[in-house]
Amino acid sequence: MDASRVRELSDMATIRLQNKPGTGSSTRGGWMMISTILIEAWDLYAISFLLIFIKNEYEPTAVQLGLATAAVQGGALVGALIGGYVADRLGRKKVFLLTMALFIVLAIVQGFSQNIWDLIIIRFLIGIPLGSDISNGYAYIMESMPKGKREQMGSRWQFMFGLGEVAAIVIVTIMYATGMPHEILWRVGLALGAIPAIILLISRVNLPETPLSLVQRGRFRQAKQSSEKLFGDPLEMLPDEDVELPRVKVSDFLKVMWADPIKKRSTIFGWISNAMQGAEFTAFGFYLPVILVVAGVGVSTSGDGTESYIGTNLITALIYCVATVSGFTAPIVLPKLGHRGLAMAGYGMAFIGLVAGAFALGADIKPLIVIAALVLMWGHYWDASNGMTIVSMVAPPRFKGTASGFGYVFVKAASFFGAFVFPIMTAAWGPVGATLAVSVLSLTGFLSAKFILPEVYGYVESETAHLQEAALKGEPEA
Repeated sequence: MDASRVRELSDMATIRLQNKPGTGSSTRGGWMMISTILIEAWDLYAISFLLIFIKNEYEPTAVQLGLATAAVQGGALVGALIGGYVADRLGRKKVFLLTMALFIVLAIVQGFSQNIWDLIIIRFLIGIPLGSDISNGYAYIMESMPKGKREQMGSRWQFMFGLGEVAAIVIVTIMYATGMPHEILWRVGLALGAIPAIILLISRVNLPETPLSLVQRGRFRQAKQSSEKLFGDPLEMLPDEDVELPRVKVSDFLKVMWADPIKKRSTIFGWISNAMQGAEFTAFGFYLPVILVVAGVGVSTSGDGTESYIGTNLITALIYCVATVSGFTAPIVLPKLGHRGLAMAGYGMAFIGLVAGAFALGADIKPLIVIAALVLMWGHYWDASNGMTIVSMVAPPRFKGTASGFGYVFVKAASFFGAFVFPIMTAAWGPVGATLAVSVLSLTGFLSAKFILPEVYGYVESETAHLQEAALKGEPEA
C-alpha cells in the first residue's frame, strides 16, 4: 500500500474519529496531557517568587539573573523542536513517558546547585523535557478528542498555568512565613515540582497511543485497538496488517501547510500569537513580584527595619487567582466568540492593562498598578489560550507533533527573549518605558488576530483534497 493511499485512509479515519463524541478514556487522556502545563507553570513561575532569595545568595549580575530566569525557556525551545519531530516518528506515548521522567530527575537536581552557573545550566536542561512534553501533549489532545472538546481542552492551558502559579505563590509564602532559611527555601521551592510530576507520570502509564499517530506509522492493528478504546470505533476501513511507510520530513510539513490558505493563515497567526503572548507575559507578568516589591506594593517594614514581602506575595496571589478564573472562562466563551474573537478580546485587554500599568508606575499610584495588572492578566490568559490549539489543530496527523513543536518554539523563543531582555530594558529605560515597549507586543497580537486569522473553530483537518469538503461539513466519511 503506497503512502498516498495510507494518507487517504488516515483522512477517512480522522474525519470519522474527530466527529465522534469520544469516550471516558479520550477525556482522561486530554486532561493528562494538559496537566503538564501545571508542572511547567510551577517550575517557570516558582522561581519568579524565589528570585529575590537567589539574588541575595549568589549576587548575580543582571545578565546572569536574566539567564537564570530565561534558561528554562531556552531549553524548552530546543525541546519543542526535538520533541514534536521525535513524537511524529516514534509515537506520542514513548515521548510523554520519557520527558516526564527526565523532568523529575532534573527538578530535584536543581535544588542542589552550588552557584549561579550551575543553576543556569540545570534549568536549561529542565526546559528540554518540558518543551518536548508540551508539543507532544498538544498533538495527543488534537488526535484523541473530538472537535469542540479538543479545542476547549487545548484552551485550558492558561487555566492550568494559573493553578500552577497560585500553588507556587501559596506554598512559597507558607514556607516563607514559617521562617525557613532563605538559602534553603528557594532550593526546596524549585525541587518541589518533582512531586506533581511523579503523580502525573504514574497516571500516564496506562494511556493508549493515539490511533491517528499509529495510522501514520503504518501500525494499523494497534490503531484499531486504540481507536476502540478512545472512540469506541474499530475503524473497519483500515487494513488488518501493518505496512512500512516513508519517514516524515520537515520540508514536507512546510509544503503541506503552505499549500492550503486556511492552514497557512492559521499557522502564521499561531506563530505570531505564540510569540507575542510569550514575550508579553515573561517581560512583565513574570517579573510582577519583583515589580511590585520595587514599587513598594504590599511591602511592610518591621520596627527593626526588616522588610516583609508577605503582603506583596498575597497581592500577587490575588492577581493570579483572578488570572486563573480568566483561564477557566476562556474555553467556556470560545464557542461564542470563536478563536478570532477570543484572541482580539484578550490582546485588547492586555494592551489596555500594560498602558495603564506604565502610567501607574510613573505616577506611583499603587492601587492602579494592581488594577492594571489584573486587567493585563485577564487579557493575557485569554490571548494565550488558543495559539497552540490552532497550530496543532489545522496540521495533518502525520505532522501534528512537528506543528505543535514549531508553534511552541515561538512561545519559548519569545519567552526567553522577554525574560532575558526585560531587566536590561528596565535598567536602561526605567519601568515605565519598558512596560510601554511590552504593550506593542499586545497590539501586534490584536492586529494579527483581526487581519490574519480565519475563523477555524470546529475545523476538522483533511489533507486529501477530495475529502476536504466532507471534513468541513462534519461528515464521517467521504
